[in-house]
Amino acid sequence: MSHDFHPTMLREYDIRGIVGDTLSDKDAYAIGRSFATLIRRAGGRRIAVGYDGRLSSPMLAEALVAGINAAGIDALNVGLGPTPMLYYAASTEQVDGGIQITGSHNPPDYNGFKMVFDGRPFFGADIRRIGEMAAAGDWESGEGAAESIDVVDAYVDRLVEGFAGGAFRIGWDAGNGAAGAVIEKLTARLPGEHHLLFTDIDGHFPNHHPDPTEEKNLADLKRLVAEKSLDFGVAFDGDGDRIGAIDGQGRVIWGDQLLQIYAAAVLKDMPGATVIADVKASQALFDRVAELGGTPLMWKTGHSLIKAKMKEVGSPLAGEMSGHIFFADRYYGYDDAPYAAVRLIEAAAKLGKSVTELRGGMAPMVNTPEMRFQVDEVRKFAIVEEVLERLTAAGARVDRTDGARVMTNDGWWLLRASNTQDVLVARAEATDEQALARLLAAIDEQLALSGVVRGESVGH
Repeated sequence: MSHDFHPTMLREYDIRGIVGDTLSDKDAYAIGRSFATLIRRAGGRRIAVGYDGRLSSPMLAEALVAGINAAGIDALNVGLGPTPMLYYAASTEQVDGGIQITGSHNPPDYNGFKMVFDGRPFFGADIRRIGEMAAAGDWESGEGAAESIDVVDAYVDRLVEGFAGGAFRIGWDAGNGAAGAVIEKLTARLPGEHHLLFTDIDGHFPNHHPDPTEEKNLADLKRLVAEKSLDFGVAFDGDGDRIGAIDGQGRVIWGDQLLQIYAAAVLKDMPGATVIADVKASQALFDRVAELGGTPLMWKTGHSLIKAKMKEVGSPLAGEMSGHIFFADRYYGYDDAPYAAVRLIEAAAKLGKSVTELRGGMAPMVNTPEMRFQVDEVRKFAIVEEVLERLTAAGARVDRTDGARVMTNDGWWLLRASNTQDVLVARAEATDEQALARLLAAIDEQLALSGVVRGESVGH
């Protein structure tokens, strides 16, 4: 017995597909059986399983557990909840790995799998190995048991453990995603006044798309904060591992700006600590960390890559532009948006300023959102290499951590190949509009030299 996955499914950080098209219950079974085989061969015995609020998730969970059991490994089903709740179970229960079934912030007909193997992120070559094992039918056989437990209350207890924040008036938008029930229980445990939006978990996402890093999806939260004159607002993606935030004036606090706030609070307790952010983050963040006496470290984009780097260098705090925030300080080092919301309340108390003041105190920068250009999959890494060669020959100041990040007197621009799609991703940041225009012209020039016309950039 063997199984072949649709070639688009096995991605760099997770496995993802369109249900009924590229993803079926047979795929879920094969993923469970392959992953459980790896766990068993490493001497493990039990895997935690969780799932998000998508319509297809319970069906996929059932098939996944069947596959795990067929490899002779036990499954501990923690049920419906956000991805960080599964990470929490994998960190605290007697298990050797964990799988969350989630489509994250993709459209409703998508679903997928995020995995943890013995306390470390499972990605890249690990995921390719799952495909090879399934194709070869390289599976263990046996009979495992399945049991279900409820970890929601224990998880919420952990989110508020040692809470040292004040009482604020806060808006919370769960976007009908998997964190809804957790947000209801969490806000009931926090001081202050809490106004909740869309906490009923609904895989149709009837109110807005569950991706708080796109400003248009924050319209409901902005309206709520304005109408009720709240102190600030937080929003969550479909599976609760990415946070979005706005201040009391409705200004978005982007991932790298949140990180500035968290860094100021963490570095008070841990002077000199290393704070990691991805290559898409603002120069203002890296400068601010240094100014606060911390050690800024720029790293590759991708939640699995950042988590692995944190472990390697012993960093207490990391974040990505995309809203993944990782606390190893007083926590487990994985991306947990409800926990990040709690830490935002604490940071305001610790720094003695409102979230609006903290956001207002940041240097104004003019920057682009992420721009994406469709390119041929086989060309995407080659184009970045060509650009790097030309820049190096021209004597430009280039950081090669993940693609090309180029520093000029106007600011910086970035061009990198996406790990998950056949696109090039670009971003630029400057002190004023004229400087930004010059940076964008430099990106256009490099793309044109490699035969790419910027034209219309494509969405997510």
